[in-house]
Parts: sequence; structure tokens; C-alpha cells
Amino acid sequence: MTNRTKQGLATRALHAGWRSDPATGAFGLPIYLTAAYQFRDSEHAVRLFELEEEGHLYSRLSNPTVAAYEAAVADLEGGVGALATSSGQAAFTHLLAALCSAGDHLVVSRKLYGGTLTLVKNTFARFGVTHTLVDTDEPDQVEGACTPATRAILTETVGNPALNVAPLEELGRIARARDAVLVVDNTFPTPCLCRPIEWGAHVVVHSTTKFLSGQGNVIGGMVVDGGTMDWKASGRWPLLTQPDPSYHGVVFSDRFGPAALAAKLRATLLRDLGGTPSAFDSYLLRQSLGTLPLRMARHSENALTVARYLQDHRQIDWVRYPGLDSHPQRERAKRYLPDGCGGMVACGIRGGVEAGRRFLDALELFGHMANLGDSRSLAIHPASTTHSQLTREERLAGGIEDGLIRLSVGLEDPRDLVEDLDRAFSAAR
Repeated sequence: MTNRTKQGLATRALHAGWRSDPATGAFGLPIYLTAAYQFRDSEHAVRLFELEEEGHLYSRLSNPTVAAYEAAVADLEGGVGALATSSGQAAFTHLLAALCSAGDHLVVSRKLYGGTLTLVKNTFARFGVTHTLVDTDEPDQVEGACTPATRAILTETVGNPALNVAPLEELGRIARARDAVLVVDNTFPTPCLCRPIEWGAHVVVHSTTKFLSGQGNVIGGMVVDGGTMDWKASGRWPLLTQPDPSYHGVVFSDRFGPAALAAKLRATLLRDLGGTPSAFDSYLLRQSLGTLPLRMARHSENALTVARYLQDHRQIDWVRYPGLDSHPQRERAKRYLPDGCGGMVACGIRGGVEAGRRFLDALELFGHMANLGDSRSLAIHPASTTHSQLTREERLAGGIEDGLIRLSVGLEDPRDLVEDLDRAFSAAR
């Protein structure tokens, strides 16, 4: 078969990870609804449990439907392996549990999604993992926050909902110099618009609930191992470079090479924490990948149309979209997002929070709900919903003004979207 590394993204989105069912020849990806798998014999069972042979032994660890989906996302992101999880929060939880122990330190973008911030600040802080919040748009702040205990730098390609664009190359250089892992949440652009591993990231995380799904019908997460971290170089990663007693002394960096982190996440973290996705959800998500390049192009076109409309509207104080020349990181967006800037737009409505509420209540085509990345357009007021667990000071430091409205621009006819916004602005006056 043709070398997939030479194939286009649209081709790989349709074909990667699955060819046909080896038992029946079925071309469509089956939904393998099974908890366990028949071993060929006793020796086969032992080899699977000892990680000496690839295969499926229990669906908490792996499942053929899930595996096909994982392989496709890893292919699109340019990684060496991937782990699907039951939610985006589960993806971060499993990853940080693999990277950090008590006494370790994280450098975290204060513009990260609020749920990720609260995970670090509350849960992992209780486990003895410290953190420093910085503006990762400023590499000097990141450099200054790193300590000998720093294990990872956490950022987003495009921030939620500040829509800042991260300086991926600079962050990658800092991470390599510190032997730290650069973790990039790529939920907003998806691999169709940006592939952070190509710019220096070691690990990519997704909430697959969002654009990778596009249908608003499942919850899911994904961790993609870029295979670019030398785990042995510094001796700082004993979980990967020293014998694992739960697998009779397996050394993951020796057994699995560049894919050591992906293997560790599956064999121990997923085994112990159990954030396993269902085969049915993974089937739906794999089906959605086939149209992802087409959808992201249309999301980007529609969002740019909406952003330009908002930019000229007399009831808008400001609008933020990486595709606008007014965006503070426009040149960076041109570099990292040359094929489009995605479907997310942020704006501030004159009249503050009350005007914003009237605006949201008057929308008809835009759904008002705590989600994004759907093929249908959505809107929300983050300060009172998705980021309400943060203090006002924390929100402002993260670029979330009280009146910020987050728009997830869908695939509808752009004229209909503008008409819906016009009606809502009239109600907000």
C-alpha cells in the first residue's frame, strides 16, 4: 500500500487506522461490544499479560474499535501512539498521573480551559504536585517559572476562551532545555489546522467531545505521544526507565522505545485509573474523523465571516479571532495556522453582563449550552458558566473579561448566522 506519510490529510482522515475486518472482510469498522477476548492458548495469555505480544485481553485496556480510532488520531497528529479516554479531563488526569509524583512541579498557562486549571489547582495539588501559573504567550515567563522539579509545561495551541495563540517553537525549546514535557491541548485547531508535534510539542491532548466529534453526541478525550522525548537522557523519568514491578520488571523505554509513554499510559495508568472509552463512542468518533478536514475548513470560513461582521458592529467593544489582522498574535497565527484559524470567536458586548445575557437569550440558531466544536453553532458566557470556578482575578488574568461571549461557529449558511446575531443584538440593546 502507498506510504501513508506521503498521503494527504484528507486521505488519512478516511483511511488511517483501519482497512477491513480480518475475520469477515467487512470494510466498515465494526463495534466490538465485548469485555474480554479468547486467548489462543495459555502461552498466548501469558505473553499478552507480560506485554510481550500485541493484542487485546480485556476492554478496560484495549478494544479493536477503540484501537482503530486511536491509530487514526495518532496518524493525523504525527504521533507514535495514542490513548483514548472517557473524557478530556480523563486524558489530562491520566497523563499528569504518568508524568508527576509528589514534589514535582508544573508550569501552566493561566489561559487554559478552566476545568484543566481546577484539576491542577485542586486535585493534583492535594497529591503534592505544585504549579506556577504564567502567560505562556510570553516565553520569558515560562523560562522564569521552571525549576529543577518542573516535569511539564501545559498550554493550548489556541486558548479557551481567550483565543491567544501559543509560541509553540519557543516553548518547545524551553522544554527541551529543562528536560520537561511540552503538553499542548490542540482541541480548538485539531490536526487539520495545526500539528503541535511538528513545532516542538512532546504530547498532544484533545477533548474529542468537541471538533473531532462535531456532533455533540459523545464525551471523550485523547492523549497522543509524539515519540520525541528522550526519557533516558536525564534519569528524571523512573516510571519509564526503571523496571516496573507490576509487569515483572518491564522497562518501558527499552521495550517500547519512542512510544514508551503511550505504552505506559495504557498498561498502568488506564489499568489503574480506568478512564476507558466505550467501543460505541469510539466508533462514532472514528466515523467523524472522515469529514474533519472538510468541517474544519468550513468552521474557519464561517468563523472569519462572523468575526468580520462583529468587528464592524456598533454594539461590540472588541472581537478576538486569530484570523483577523487586529489579533495580537496574528503573525504567529499565520505561521502555525496557515490553513485556517478554527471555529471559535470571542467578543465583548457593550452593556456588560446584562446585555450579554439578553443577547444569549435572544439567539435562536446558536444553541446556548456548555459545549463547543459542534457542527451547529453554540454560544456561552464563560465567566458565569465554564470558568465560574475561577476567581474574578484569575479569569481576568486569563483574558476572560466579565462580558466575554464565546461563540462556537458551526457549519450553517453564514448568512443565517449573521441574521441570528442581528436579532440577538436588537434584543440586547
